[in-house]
Amino acid sequence: MCEPMPHVEQINPYHDDNRAKDEQVRSMFDAIAPAYDFMNRAMTGGLDRLWLRRLVAEVAAAKPREIVDIATGTGDVALALARRLPQAAIRGIDLSEGMLDKARVKAAESGLAQRISFMQGDGTRTGLPDASADVVTVAYGVRNFADIAGGYREMFRILRPGGKLCVLELSTPVAKLPLAMYRLYTRTLIPAVGRLLSHDARAYSYLPESIAAAPQRSAMTDIMLAAGFSAASFRCFTLGVCTLYTAVKD
Repeated sequence: MCEPMPHVEQINPYHDDNRAKDEQVRSMFDAIAPAYDFMNRAMTGGLDRLWLRRLVAEVAAAKPREIVDIATGTGDVALALARRLPQAAIRGIDLSEGMLDKARVKAAESGLAQRISFMQGDGTRTGLPDASADVVTVAYGVRNFADIAGGYREMFRILRPGGKLCVLELSTPVAKLPLAMYRLYTRTLIPAVGRLLSHDARAYSYLPESIAAAPQRSAMTDIMLAAGFSAASFRCFTLGVCTLYTAVKD
């Protein structure tokens, strides 16, 4: 009989580490920050740029003035939003100072540092005021939360009434052939290349483990609805390896 898959909150980057998940995630991203952007391009064959454009288009339709990008990483989402929405002020939040250091350099080099502020923080406890954002975005970060439901409650809290939530997350294909190819790729090639380029033996093994265990599609929108959101929906891209979730705070 197969063992039930653990919840993604129970999957940590480092198996023999007794620290809390958020502390392990912070350490992991600090370690892989120098190689992160290159690995994203390499792992997705550049498709991450297409998925980013879909996210940005969804946000732009809401015509926001203030955006909070949680799990901002090296700032790709924040920078793309700043380029598309010159009227918007954007705040990026991430656990990892190593990732934020890269984000700040990229913002300065792009001439966008005056319109984007980056701060270290936990997406489940941002410390931001109630009803302070028109849109909240998260790209590839929800599965790293120590408490996904708590993270969505925090996003609901900081959104204004009528505000929009946009979450881009990796997912597993449903069809048999794409799923078989996906498993081969994520369980063998990605960990091998990740170990070689990032010098972190666990980070790119944790990636496919966390994707497989994370709530997906209707299971994810159910958590959004339970947090208070309405009109939660999802769209799948590229044979189901990436999913865009949206919801609204009434």
